[in-house]
Amino acid sequence: MTIELPSYGLGGAPIGNLFQEVTDEQARATVDAAWDSGVRLFDTAPHYGLGLSERRLGAALAGRSGYVLSTKVGRLLVPSSGSGRDQEGFAVPAELERVWDFSRDGVRRSLEESLVRLELPAVHIALIHDPDDHVEQALTEAYPALAELRAEGVVQAIGIGMNQWQAPLRFVQETDIDVVMLAGRYTLLDQSGRQLLDACAERGVKVLAAGVFNSGILATSKPAGTYNYLPAPEPLVERATRIAGVCERHGVSLPQAAMAFPLRHPAIATIVLGARAPEEVTRNAALWARPVPEELWDELESEGLLSQEH
Repeated sequence: MTIELPSYGLGGAPIGNLFQEVTDEQARATVDAAWDSGVRLFDTAPHYGLGLSERRLGAALAGRSGYVLSTKVGRLLVPSSGSGRDQEGFAVPAELERVWDFSRDGVRRSLEESLVRLELPAVHIALIHDPDDHVEQALTEAYPALAELRAEGVVQAIGIGMNQWQAPLRFVQETDIDVVMLAGRYTLLDQSGRQLLDACAERGVKVLAAGVFNSGILATSKPAGTYNYLPAPEPLVERATRIAGVCERHGVSLPQAAMAFPLRHPAIATIVLGARAPEEVTRNAALWARPVPEELWDELESEGLLSQEH
């Protein structure tokens, strides 16, 4: 099935309290700012804040139309047997816990429960989420379940979302998915997902590129912070600093280049950026609107600063 994807989307993990708490008011203001900036693709998942992201996003999108919404399957939320705070990176009470489930019934139940949290009759895209340790079951049970839901019209498009490229490549080669969300594997610092992207381009599978800042190192003009959610290794900081220097010579900031780079591959239809505050959304939207000269990419290539794999 063909689905038209906007070129810029909002990732919903931060408004699910990723790493730190966000108030309901700030989450709503963030989605409103994205809408006002022209963002028309929104991505969420049950995993994000134990359903908090879905509830907040659904409330913010109520009464609106003309957007594309994606959520994910693979983790069911069930009453917690413990207490305290969530231990998977989200600043929320551990009133629920995640249970991996890539079975047919689990996939259908997951989507049904997501629609309740979103308060919507349907979503546009459903993605199999992080089946790193469950690839065979995801192929033989989760994918057919999503194909049924697509045939029933419950979703328009189906696919897989991961931060590795090898398993998604199998789905592209062995199934009839429409979409891949690839996080962090086709960026200024890591183009290891190129083989997957080439296969997607050949088969007409559209790619949503997430993690374009590699969790932080490319998010500011002076590279620092984290790479893949860990302290950035010094050699990567040095290379990112060299890339930033080339960008500066062409009047481009490092985050601006990081946002523009993935869309140079024909398979990538959309970049998806998370944000936890309206100011982040408006900053990113302003960067997005600025053109990047072709000479920048030529110089990065000639300096050997692209085509690196990690």
